[in-house]
Amino acid sequence: SNKEAVEWVDRWPSWPSPVIAIYGPPGAGKTHLGVIFIEKTHARIPDLSNPTRWIEKPEGPWLIDDFEKFIDRVGEEALLHFFNSVIEAQGKMLLIGRHPPSKWNLLLPDLRSRLLAVISVEISSPDDTLLAAVLVKLLKDRQLNVNTEVIMYLLARMERSFTAAGNLVDILDNLALSERRAITIPLVKRVLNNWK
Repeated sequence: SNKEAVEWVDRWPSWPSPVIAIYGPPGAGKTHLGVIFIEKTHARIPDLSNPTRWIEKPEGPWLIDDFEKFIDRVGEEALLHFFNSVIEAQGKMLLIGRHPPSKWNLLLPDLRSRLLAVISVEISSPDDTLLAAVLVKLLKDRQLNVNTEVIMYLLARMERSFTAAGNLVDILDNLALSERRAITIPLVKRVLNNWK
């Protein structure tokens, strides 16, 4: 579900466009991908308290996470100046949001046309293979051994997001620890019933 987005991050700095937009539902791993982008590129995040500084030093890679909220906080005019400055300085920018740029509620025609021209990549909710791998990793990170049947039981009944996987593992770990028992299907069933 995130293969194409990961490939774009890996392809940096050889992007055919100075700006890439990655979008998808909450809990799909967009912010995690943004963290990977920062680690790989040393990208900066615009300081909301000082928009003038971005325009003065626009070069280099940038990351804007939760783009829709970012627009609300800084305004379209400031964003348009920043966008133009980054492109003129031959910088790169990764935008992350819940919706594709075509759905972003923009009033400035120049900003709208520029954002409609960026490459947009969707991250959908994780499929079973990816979600199973995430569950196994989260459990192993806590030194918890859980059999395959428990993972399959969880997959068939849980919300399809990385956030839900993390929350479930946290609850299961705490409950298993407090009751001094293994994570089994009956324990998972009880957690899922209380979750709803």
